[in-house]
Amino acid sequence: MSIKVLVADDHAAIRAGLVLILKGADGIEVVGEAADGATAVQMARALKPAVVLMDIRMPGTDGIEATRELVRDQVCEVLVLTTFDLDDYVYATLRAGAAGFLLKSVEAPRLVEAIRLVAAGDGVLAPGVTRRLMATFAASAPQQVRRSAALDQLTERETDVLACLGEGLSNQQIAARLFISETTVKTHVSRVLAKLELRSRVQAAILAQEAGLSPEPER
Repeated sequence: MSIKVLVADDHAAIRAGLVLILKGADGIEVVGEAADGATAVQMARALKPAVVLMDIRMPGTDGIEATRELVRDQVCEVLVLTTFDLDDYVYATLRAGAAGFLLKSVEAPRLVEAIRLVAAGDGVLAPGVTRRLMATFAASAPQQVRRSAALDQLTERETDVLACLGEGLSNQQIAARLFISETTVKTHVSRVLAKLELRSRVQAAILAQEAGLSPEPER
């Protein structure tokens, strides 16, 4: 089945370019375009895409608020694509539950790959932001998530999965390491997020780093 994608960006030329890239990719179907966050939310609810490719700066409802609403209501995954490599934007989008954050300078093959990863339940970060994100995001994470009592809720297998997330492994890589199916990995990831009150696997990866469950991934 094709991965359905909704493109949200207030610049018509950028939307057109993104649509052109995605239409040339195998297994991806662009189901709609939105010029602002409110329209993106409305269209996502109606069209049920697997992924919304979301800009941040848009008139009215911005991409951060739109992401928060879509993730909260479990409408779809959100991959943020922006021009601005600013920490405030990175942190805000990940707190809102975005599954990934990329810059518009990303090459077309990498963008297509990122959409496929996000649709499969993985997370994606622009390489340039990963190291500083790992170093500083944890300080603003919810206190109840950082407490050891929260980690104590996890089963041994869920803790193993959380450690793998901290290393930045994909579902396929986790499955291979733990000798379980990708479907089982997805189930464990969902349970980890629910128990720790997290919105995305990226947040889970940061928590695993902070808790010392995973070595810092090489970049």
